[in-house]
Amino acid sequence: MSQRVALVTGGSSGIGLEVGRQLQAAGYAVVLTARRSDILQQSAESIGASWAAGDASDAESFVRVVGSVNEEFGRIDLVVHAAGTMGGTFVRKETLDEFNRILAINLSSAFVVANSALPYMGPGAKFVFVSSSSSHQPHPGRSAYSASKAGLNAFAAAFAKEVERDGIGVHVLTVGPVRTPMIEDVRFPMHTLGVEEVAAAIVWLDTIPGNVRLPEVQLSSVEDGPMAPELFVPEAAKKLGRS
Repeated sequence: MSQRVALVTGGSSGIGLEVGRQLQAAGYAVVLTARRSDILQQSAESIGASWAAGDASDAESFVRVVGSVNEEFGRIDLVVHAAGTMGGTFVRKETLDEFNRILAINLSSAFVVANSALPYMGPGAKFVFVSSSSSHQPHPGRSAYSASKAGLNAFAAAFAKEVERDGIGVHVLTVGPVRTPMIEDVRFPMHTLGVEEVAAAIVWLDTIPGNVRLPEVQLSSVEDGPMAPELFVPEAAKKLGRS
């Protein structure tokens, strides 16, 4: 098989950047994408990847991204949608604008990414959507985030049935807390995964044969025993004395 071409959203930092790093090391042609071109360029150059700035929640912007990838490589074999945000608050305090902003970044973007990339993908290609354990265990104070991730899982499940006839695979990686700046405003200590473990699982998902259905993989840190990491205490938890 010729070199696989991977497009990774949220590629300027966190899970997306680490996915790009590991795919690059595995011999893929990697294109990172994110909204801020300055940070994105630095991140891509740090791992030897290509980059294309764009907003995954904006159709016009993201069409330009996938168009540039196709112009350079002629196809897309793997799309990893790792872009997302943790924002939102309690329903009694939240505005509709903020609720809709979270849904746009975490859920509508999945449609934009799938709709834009699909014309450039053929048999053997794959999508991997990064979701959250909040999709199954919603958290108070994170209603928009929980709803967006539950919606993402449902969208991916329906999308998988649609594109199976085209030989395209769709996987959801549902993760527990991951040690990134995004969780610093969480108000309690937790056991976390590192971005390395999450990225390794995503790289592994692209090795699964195309005739195998694997709709969802749930990944979280162990919480007890010799392999359990130390509790991670976010800044918001420290301020409340919950250490």
